Amino acid sequence: MNPVRKQRLLIVLGAFAGVALAVGLLLYAISGNINLFYTPQQVVSGEAPVGQRMRVGGLVVDGTVRRDAESLKVQFDITDGAGSFTVYYQGILPDLFREGQGVVANGTLVSQQRFEATEVLAKHDETYMPPEVQDALERAGHPAAAGGV
Repeated sequence: MNPVRKQRLLIVLGAFAGVALAVGLLLYAISGNINLFYTPQQVVSGEAPVGQRMRVGGLVVDGTVRRDAESLKVQFDITDGAGSFTVYYQGILPDLFREGQGVVANGTLVSQQRFEATEVLAKHDETYMPPEVQDALERAGHPAAAGGV
């Protein structure tokens, strides 16, 4: 093999090794930040991995919100109608948080009955429509405007 071909081969192999290293580091970084979403039924049935960071979502069960009077600790149950478990959170809850309302919590599953959240997001009503959009739809005679705000 002549020296020019040898040099080109080394350059191509070096570039390939660099790209492979970059892809490997990227995949490693992404794997640590993946937040999969699970429903309460999946958590209770054991489909969700214990000790893993994840997102869970469901409705806050009526009468289950318990607040600590001396701190920002709060616990509540969430359900999807098929499964239910307790979420423990320390912090200020969003303004839209209330019983019977949908929530999504980010955190770690400690057991099938205990989820420790680092963030709680309240979901707004899916039927909400801004007044301007509703007025425009009503003027156009669109049937979706009948739902209201």
